[in-house]
Amino acid sequence: MPPRYGAAAAEASRASHGVSSLTLRLPSVTDGVFFTLPESLPRGRHNLPREQVQAAQRERLLAATTELLAAHGYRGFGAGEIAKRAGVSLAAFYENFENKDAALFAGYDRFIEVLLKRMTDIDLEDREVVDQVQALLGAYLDTLQSDLVVARAYQVEIDALGPRAREQRREALHLFANFIRQVTLANGIELPPTAYIGIVYAARQLASDALDAEPEPDLRALGADLQLWLADLFRRR
Repeated sequence: MPPRYGAAAAEASRASHGVSSLTLRLPSVTDGVFFTLPESLPRGRHNLPREQVQAAQRERLLAATTELLAAHGYRGFGAGEIAKRAGVSLAAFYENFENKDAALFAGYDRFIEVLLKRMTDIDLEDREVVDQVQALLGAYLDTLQSDLVVARAYQVEIDALGPRAREQRREALHLFANFIRQVTLANGIELPPTAYIGIVYAARQLASDALDAEPEPDLRALGADLQLWLADLFRRR
């Protein structure tokens, strides 16, 4: 199996030269997909409202947390590294988040929110039910492909956060499944609830495995892999 993102051999090599991997340049989130990165705040005295400053700091901290999670895994960084990467003080970090886990779950919430919005924004008019479901899954995979850093963080590395992360993931996937179910019901097709859950779990697992195995996976291609299965699953009886 290919080494995990941020390969262990490279980590060991850098460590042997006394260079912390956290100080090196990391891949950044794609601006405007899951996170919108604000411009750097002016140094020194300024007249910006406190709310604007804190909102900008929070967005930068969420992006930094996500980038570090994707590159180093849950145990590979702390609040200090997040603040440094975001370009804010440690005090500013704790003004926004109670701890590292709070920042991670806030990032995960954003991830789920954006994915659901991308799916619900799809125009499904005048399509067969199979095409509708495929379009919804395509929106999910296309959004992940648009920001592989965020995808890697919240499809793969988030699992290390334990039961709470699993519960949040389960709730999100059931939400996606119910949305797909409502779409098919409007077309007169109803399957057992577990069938819809199976669809979203299959799509998620395929995407997660691809992200875990490859540095630059083609997630959009997975939609074609699911097409025949979906056509059989939703054939009119």
